[in-house]
Amino acid sequence: MGVSPNSTVIQSGAVTIALVSLGALAAVGSQSAFGRWERLNDGNPILSPTGDGFESAGVFNPAVVKRDGEFVMLYRAQDKAGTSRLGYAHGTDGVHFMRRAEPVLSPEADYEKDGGVEDPRLVQIGGTYYLTYTGYNKKEAQLCLATSKDLIRWERRGVIMPANRGRWNVGWTKSGAILADRVKDKYWMYYMADPAKDVNEMGVAFSDDLIHWTEALDRPVLRRRPGYFDAKVVEPGPPPVMTERGILLIYNGADERTVYATGWVLFDKRDPTRVVARSDRPIFTVEREWERVGQVPNVVFVEGMVRDGDRWLFYYGGADRHLGVAMAGSLPSVELPGKGGRRRP
Repeated sequence: MGVSPNSTVIQSGAVTIALVSLGALAAVGSQSAFGRWERLNDGNPILSPTGDGFESAGVFNPAVVKRDGEFVMLYRAQDKAGTSRLGYAHGTDGVHFMRRAEPVLSPEADYEKDGGVEDPRLVQIGGTYYLTYTGYNKKEAQLCLATSKDLIRWERRGVIMPANRGRWNVGWTKSGAILADRVKDKYWMYYMADPAKDVNEMGVAFSDDLIHWTEALDRPVLRRRPGYFDAKVVEPGPPPVMTERGILLIYNGADERTVYATGWVLFDKRDPTRVVARSDRPIFTVEREWERVGQVPNVVFVEGMVRDGDRWLFYYGGADRHLGVAMAGSLPSVELPGKGGRRRP
């Protein structure tokens, strides 16, 4: 993908981004973030359900990190009773993975029992891995945290965003995407919760220690938009990355027909509660049969994002049954509105 003559290419430790000049008003709805996404493995799943055990019904919604040249994946594995656990897989090329025979996190706490542990996001800060996940006990879904030094042995840190008790949240909490960089001497996390009028909107919280979290606003930071690809759901994807122009977050949306797609949002790097720009059109959509047909139809749901040399790999669940990977090989780009443009959705 080419860079506009008026663009400025910038680099920040986590990501390289090409940003067009602030005069590009019409580009707010561009699909160009991370260039063209290409499905790998001939467009087929890289993991699918297997056997009669803990991953017999579905393997999907993965978190992935690269450690010492190896890709390590934690993924949601569901058995035929509907209970979810976190499976572990590893590989060297980002596409082919070998699974561990047993899950690395299974429901044990009261807030997980009978439903399970679901939908991990994973970030490394210092020498510690921070795992956010949804604990579901068939009564409530709540955003939880665990920590590890080796990605196999996990210490539960409990529910970090309780359901039904937030400043604006009156329902469940899910999908915690933690920014690894401090802003205003605090850590920041985007998550999904339910306001009184609508459901499935995005909030933002901060923390001094990565364990105890406080809501930053008395309202969602990113709301649903009727008529758009995110009309029914606005849910964080992989952990966001810091760039010179802002905090870039890939997120998952669903339209009025509950067809899922992927979008992006850029937050102010000095104020993580302020939206700078947001995609009007999706950058990744349902195409393959295994993304259309499954436990939940018409779903591509991105939760993992890894920089691998000069390419980015995006790991996603398809129809809540299979797991796939897509690649973006060109410079990422985010295009911002100019003066007078619509900065906040």
